[in-house]
Amino acid sequence: MPPPAIIDLSKLDLNSPIVSTEEIRRVNPQRHEFALLDAIVHIDEANQIFVGYLDISKDDWWVRGHIPGRPLFPGVLMIECAAQMASYLTHKLIKDDAFMGFGGMKDVKFRGTVTPPCRFIIAGRGKSIKKRRSVCECQGFIDDTMVFQAEIHGMRV
Repeated sequence: MPPPAIIDLSKLDLNSPIVSTEEIRRVNPQRHEFALLDAIVHIDEANQIFVGYLDISKDDWWVRGHIPGRPLFPGVLMIECAAQMASYLTHKLIKDDAFMGFGGMKDVKFRGTVTPPCRFIIAGRGKSIKKRRSVCECQGFIDDTMVFQAEIHGMRV
């Protein structure tokens, strides 16, 4: 049984980004295939809750090899999406230009498959956001189905 959702996605307009891809790139240094966050649609700074997404297409670079004939979005890329979202949140809250790198993960569970084309939605909540280290609870959704959950740790590098 999945945990309760961090936020009720049905109450959000997932088609109206408040942070564009270009704005995300000003904070997160990932580029090309590893830029895995297309937009952010919700940030609640007071409660440290955030929601963003990655639009996944049938032409993405990983489709050809994972898994031929039945493409599945790799779990490691779900984790990377969540890490990029958590990194953006940390920068937003701390207001620091230092790079917040991936520091670890805990309690990772994959609860479903992600197949193209789709929108992979990441919701998260900051548990401990500090200048040198962050911890965020993250969940991934396809529509209203939770397919992924993890605690993502970031560290200043």
